[in-house]
Amino acid sequence: MKKMNKVAYLVALATTTTLAPIATTHAAGTITFGEDQYISVGFGLRGSYSSIEDAANDGSRSNDFELDSARLYVSGSLNKYIKGMFNSEKSGGNDSFQIIDAAGIFQFTPDMAIWAGRFLSPSSRANMAGPYYTSGDGYWANITARYGWNGGTIGRDDGVALVATAFDQRLAYSFGVFEADKIFEFSGVGDVTDNPDQDDELMYAGRLQYSFWDKEPGYYGTGNYLGTKDIFTIGLAGRHKGDGSASTTEVGDYSQWTVDLLVEKKLAAGAVSLEAAYFDYDTDDVFLSEQGEAYYVSTGFIFKEKVGWGQFMPFVRYQNFDSDAGETKRTDFGLNYFIDGYNASITAVYRDLEVEGSDDQGQFVISTQLQF
Repeated sequence: MKKMNKVAYLVALATTTTLAPIATTHAAGTITFGEDQYISVGFGLRGSYSSIEDAANDGSRSNDFELDSARLYVSGSLNKYIKGMFNSEKSGGNDSFQIIDAAGIFQFTPDMAIWAGRFLSPSSRANMAGPYYTSGDGYWANITARYGWNGGTIGRDDGVALVATAFDQRLAYSFGVFEADKIFEFSGVGDVTDNPDQDDELMYAGRLQYSFWDKEPGYYGTGNYLGTKDIFTIGLAGRHKGDGSASTTEVGDYSQWTVDLLVEKKLAAGAVSLEAAYFDYDTDDVFLSEQGEAYYVSTGFIFKEKVGWGQFMPFVRYQNFDSDAGETKRTDFGLNYFIDGYNASITAVYRDLEVEGSDDQGQFVISTQLQF
């Protein structure tokens, strides 16, 4: 068995360009059958301890340990043109595994591929990075980047997409059509699929991004390169589904668009990073709590020098979702400790949550992440 790149457990893409690996490496077991023929297996897990103000039954602070996520990664290659992946996850309080990725990838040219099956539809950077490839603390942008937390199967959809690059991989673009029958899966508003006035429309989704400094190859992305690259990338994404917003009494279209920015610069003592995004959500006034404007800003600094096993990275984040039903804000103050990049890390964060009409809530969370 040999070490493979981070994307190996997604799709074993060492010989491709459009889906080439990102900066972080990842260990996975690989069995090779011949030229461009192999199967790769790996797994990852995230666990946390949380203490939340006024969350216990008697109104005191809660104290909880949680297995937030456990994933199995399987990928394979028939030849340099046909590859595939199969990933499953146990998420949150549900102990049963579900299929999150099951896709075939057809690499027609080094710069163009077709993905078909279940996978991340083109969307915001936060969704494309997910909980395992951001600067610690899991899917931290869930207040603003709502589709990755709330829609599909953990942000995935069943469908087909063109994934491509141009201009020496500086321009990356993707476009696809998807079923998208679970847009509001965890929102609390309910996903109604049997309203007699609702058409069975497909969702159209696309993303366009351009890298001015170092390139960012790969479809599945990352939220931070941990001091390994100089990054200045701007992205634009959107999705639309006719009759995608349906309650028991109303039907309307669903649309979302996003613009995001990632800047990272290597300095003598380490690397500074800035990530920001703006979101606009429209449900045709069917779900006011899921309609409105949102934005986040996150900054951090990873120190080059190791302390013990790893590197420290303090960070500060702010999110704001101004929905038509009320405003939600959260400020995070945290510290990451990266032992082996995204393969082994510990994060401690204090969150100040403000929900319009409710008292402010303090949350303290310590989480760990391991990938093999």
